[in-house]
Amino acid sequence: MADFATVNDIEALWRPLSDSEKVRAEALIPIVCDSLREEALRVGIDLDAEVAARTSFASVAKSVTVDVVARTLQTSTSMDPMSQMSQTAGPYTFSGTFLNPGGGLFIKTSELRRLGIRRQLKRTVDLFGFDQGTDDNALSEDTDGA
Repeated sequence: MADFATVNDIEALWRPLSDSEKVRAEALIPIVCDSLREEALRVGIDLDAEVAARTSFASVAKSVTVDVVARTLQTSTSMDPMSQMSQTAGPYTFSGTFLNPGGGLFIKTSELRRLGIRRQLKRTVDLFGFDQGTDDNALSEDTDGA
């Protein structure tokens, strides 16, 4: 199982990396790829087979991997990163919102959706007590063109 992206991909799609960032990215890439694989397996998708079958899907997997690694590289390792901060000199007020409390790796729902891992489900509620089962044909479409 090959990784979906390389350090060169990160530099080409995001920005040049420092030597310490390259080392960190080398360690992060396999973790991100395995995390994506595990998320896909939970919904019955073989991500490696999809990547091998379609080059367009391979590009999307590369893009998502680069996005997750880049976001993780932006997370500070020396202090807690804040996405919003405010200070007041008056009665000494300080407030802030942490970007990623704990600093761990996280994958956004939108990134999973790009890989087809998160899909919107269509469900029906039978208001009259007739059980239609779980057949996908329970939602019939108008086929007469009207």
